[in-house]
Amino acid sequence: MTAWMEINGKTVFTGGKIAFEDAAREAENCPFFSEDCEDELFCDDETSCYNCRYRRWTAESFECMKRCPK
Repeated sequence: MTAWMEINGKTVFTGGKIAFEDAAREAENCPFFSEDCEDELFCDDETSCYNCRYRRWTAESFECMKRCPK
């Protein structure tokens, strides 16, 4: 399973808001990961796309502002 897909020119995480292990694995391998401020943290794993300052929430998941669509 790929963790990302392009939707209308945006790079969206395919795991939605509940794929904690996948989001942590992606963040561990991301050169752009930067932890968001404490008030914006979403999960207990510090290094997780869910806690990254470059994610923008959508209704179902989030968009990564650093990953380029393929």
